[in-house]
Amino acid sequence: MTCYVLFIGFLYLYLFNWNTGALSADEIGTAVDPATFLTGEELVLSEQYSNIRNLLFFLGIPYEWLFYLLILLLGIGKVFEKWAESTSKRWLFKSAIFTFCLSFASFLFFFPLGFVGYRLSKSYGLSNETFHGWMRDQLIDFWIKWVFLFIIVTFLYWLIRKSEKRWWLYAWFLSIPFTVFMMFIQPVIIDPLYNDFYPLKDKALEDKILSLAAKADIPAEHVYEVNMSEKTNTLNAYVTGIGSNSRIVLWDTTLTKLDDEEILFIMAHEMAHYVEKHIYFGIAGTLLLLLAGLFITAKLLDVLCDKYGGILRISDKTNLSSLPLILLILSVLSFAASPISNAVSRYQEERADRYAIEMTRDVDAGISTFHELTRAGLSQVNPPKLVKWFRYGHPTMKERIEMIETYEQNK
Repeated sequence: MTCYVLFIGFLYLYLFNWNTGALSADEIGTAVDPATFLTGEELVLSEQYSNIRNLLFFLGIPYEWLFYLLILLLGIGKVFEKWAESTSKRWLFKSAIFTFCLSFASFLFFFPLGFVGYRLSKSYGLSNETFHGWMRDQLIDFWIKWVFLFIIVTFLYWLIRKSEKRWWLYAWFLSIPFTVFMMFIQPVIIDPLYNDFYPLKDKALEDKILSLAAKADIPAEHVYEVNMSEKTNTLNAYVTGIGSNSRIVLWDTTLTKLDDEEILFIMAHEMAHYVEKHIYFGIAGTLLLLLAGLFITAKLLDVLCDKYGGILRISDKTNLSSLPLILLILSVLSFAASPISNAVSRYQEERADRYAIEMTRDVDAGISTFHELTRAGLSQVNPPKLVKWFRYGHPTMKERIEMIETYEQNK
């Protein structure tokens, strides 16, 4: 607990007092200077909101580790396991009961942190969502996560019991079709549970987007919009799914706050991900990291169960009570690997930005788009290094605007 408090103190000082994201003297008054396109109030709000949100993010990581440690050290996982075993002799029911208990405990433990994030977005005008709507999404999230955790855990522990030495490799093999399947069903089954999707209403704009897609040799037939204005004032657009289920999606907030040229710039960016097959590279990268993660997890699980099994209340790694330890190890490894995965993502996003400006050749639209994205999301133009490394899957706004300016200079 002392380490956690010290960690909070360091983060607070780093984000609020030692912020290393200031612009250089040469950049003041240029297109990357937020003072040139944000009001004084927006400047203050963007700094406040970004710093608080970043603080919550970094606090949430060890908070998750603390949850798993408490489940282990207090023997709560053992209690869940005994309850599951006393309720049913069938493995499927045991797995269902244990994962439900763990998921529900997680839901309660993380609810205060999630609520703080919700209230933060409301207080800074980024969220329009009612508490009822927010709770609805939280409950949908809970049930979806529980279903998939139940499926994964059921197969995972079957593999561990069948092969205690190579279960991690067999689990990885099974993760390949599972990952592809999830990508396939995401846009048509999971996403519609949260929001309504429908073909773009502005047919003139859709024709422009489809014309741009044809120019890029993308076989798109429809562009979808989603009614995010009921929940947020921020902007977004994305490409999701694979194969016949792939979709180009625009938030309706993007449609109302950006003009056609800016929207076409965003669409060109999203099309770049399709053209350069970033989705498939992303799947491959995720699977490679998962292979390494499962291998390290298997080795650490053996060592920790042998040396600290009594303290962690784990009698055997084949028992469900070892699941919180597996999740703890995977969470730590995921956080440790996030600077690498984020760097790869930033490279792909930079490629997409470059593709967009080369396709549209509209420098003004590109710069104004990034200005509006900054304004709508109360984002930092030049965030601190730690924030960039651990949080940013896109280049910073400063880097994105500078890239476009460089393109204009080299025309």
